[in-house]
Amino acid sequence: MNRSYLIVLFTIFTLWATAQSRPYPKVIIDGQEFYSYEVKPGEGLFSISRTFELPIDQILKYNPSAKDGLANGQKLNIPIPPSKQKPVLDQNAVFYHNVERGETVYSLAAMYNTTPEAIYRLNPSARDGIAVGAVLEIPQRKVISDVKEENYRYHTISPKETLYSVSRTYSLTPQDVIAANSGLSVETFQIGKTIRIPFFESNETFSSYPGPVVIEQRQHQVKRGETLYSISQMYDVTVAELEKQNPGVTTTELSTNRVLIIPVKTYDKELARQDAVNESRANVLLSKRKDFEKINVMQVALLMPFLEKNSGQQVRIQEYYEGFLLAVEKLKKQGANIELYVFDIGTENNTKKLESLLTTMEMQNLDLVVGGVSDQQIKVLSDFSKSKNIKYVIPFSSKNNEVLNNGNIFQVNTPQAKLFTKASRVFVNKFNKANIVFLNTTKDDEKDSLIAIMKKDLTAKSVSYKSVLISPSMDTALIPLLDATKENILVPASGDIGVLGEVLGTLNGLKEANPSYNIDLFGYPEWQTYEQNYLKDYHSHGTYLYSSFYVDNDARETIDFKQNFKKWYKKDLQKTYPQYAMLGYDTGLYFLTALQRHGRNFETKLSSIYIDTVQFAFDFERANNWGGFINTGLYLVNYNTNSDIIKSNQSR
Repeated sequence: MNRSYLIVLFTIFTLWATAQSRPYPKVIIDGQEFYSYEVKPGEGLFSISRTFELPIDQILKYNPSAKDGLANGQKLNIPIPPSKQKPVLDQNAVFYHNVERGETVYSLAAMYNTTPEAIYRLNPSARDGIAVGAVLEIPQRKVISDVKEENYRYHTISPKETLYSVSRTYSLTPQDVIAANSGLSVETFQIGKTIRIPFFESNETFSSYPGPVVIEQRQHQVKRGETLYSISQMYDVTVAELEKQNPGVTTTELSTNRVLIIPVKTYDKELARQDAVNESRANVLLSKRKDFEKINVMQVALLMPFLEKNSGQQVRIQEYYEGFLLAVEKLKKQGANIELYVFDIGTENNTKKLESLLTTMEMQNLDLVVGGVSDQQIKVLSDFSKSKNIKYVIPFSSKNNEVLNNGNIFQVNTPQAKLFTKASRVFVNKFNKANIVFLNTTKDDEKDSLIAIMKKDLTAKSVSYKSVLISPSMDTALIPLLDATKENILVPASGDIGVLGEVLGTLNGLKEANPSYNIDLFGYPEWQTYEQNYLKDYHSHGTYLYSSFYVDNDARETIDFKQNFKKWYKKDLQKTYPQYAMLGYDTGLYFLTALQRHGRNFETKLSSIYIDTVQFAFDFERANNWGGFINTGLYLVNYNTNSDIIKSNQSR
């Protein structure tokens, strides 16, 4: 046996150990207890996460510098998990989901092929909202669909599990598990993360792979006072295993001198050696990167309902197409070889034309599909992209859930929940030293959920904030809340134009009466549509707004685009938010550049793709271990008091 096998063999015995004491010093930081850990030579985040049975993102949360790599002797603060954390044992009935930023019960229901009500039944408190880091019980999927590739159950990775052990649990190969989870890698195979498991029998039950052990049937004669639990502890087995081997025996009926069959586990050296080899091979699969596939001729399809009777939509889609063509023209000048297929796909609610089109020869060998407007069209295109393994870009919809279960999809428009969490993070990072005042309204508003997220994030960072009600007497109530020594940032709890006008009117009078106060305003994407009414006021109050799209009309790239658009099409752009021609251009430029530089598997290089777009911010994040990618790009726009507009990309 060579040295590498010995190392892996030692690792296996370590992983299957039943308990470990932590011989590391403890420190308390801001009231939370941590292990103080010193990095050993050659250690990486993955091995440390396995040692402490923690997800990598939890380690990075408290050690952000570790993102840039680890050095020998580097000190890390490792959070000590609460003892009440739920264990993942039997996943035949339920599995656990660790809530991440931007997730909702509705998105989780779509992700796991269940219903919100089924999740609420298992987690009653979720009706009042779910918090980041919360652990939810999700009902295990039992239904077998008619489409073979859609038959999956779900598995939450527990502390001592590896890719190899999970595959053994379900009598699969590691390759089977990776094939079902296109986003699985060393970085994403983390404790607490969920993966898909292909299955074909709805009534099948599974037990976790016990490791390199053999089961010996031993006998035990019950002594006075012994219980099934005490006996289980003596032999390191579970009560359930004892009950299975001894039908009809329960703790209440356990009589002295009764002989029990004990399924004792002992390590098998030969099996351990074989496991060591297989474990090593499986780990190589997790580290393997997809091969670069150079494309000599990029074949791209733009499939839209160009002839839809809705005249407003027809104009917007036409402009999107025109902008997309400008991106194609730019890349062709740079040497790209592109074949673009453009087809009308019929009305939104009738997919027969689209379904027929996708059977044609031109559609069979595409590298990229862009299009679809309605949920029906997107579903057809999503199924097509899965069956042909073709990248698919959804350009408009932000509410469709296909991206949650199709690893080939790229969704350009950000779902509101993810946009809110990104905006809140940007806000807290930017204004954590400011005096923050929320301006509340008496009406329910869609921004209420954003304000709630912002307040939670501020509290988590120990940043205080104040609140006041928007009213005719707000100026009087607001003055005692202001701080003459800090930047005062005011956040209306509504993006409504009427609320904005009321707030600006109050601020104009307040600043005139109190010129020494530094007062700025923070607002919403829709405020850019009110520029023609309030641009002077925006600058007067140093207004900030967040948005996934923004056009700086004075920027060189904007001026060049408008001139080129007019040169090609002999017309000006329609006044829409967003500008659809620019959306088509930005989308085309991003994805065609990605294909040209990185080939068909460009998703492995997303972090290195930087494009000078005109309007949209792009930053694609994978939805889960098997799903596609959602754009969470974000700008922070500042109308400063020097009459400048500063658009800063806060995507990464």
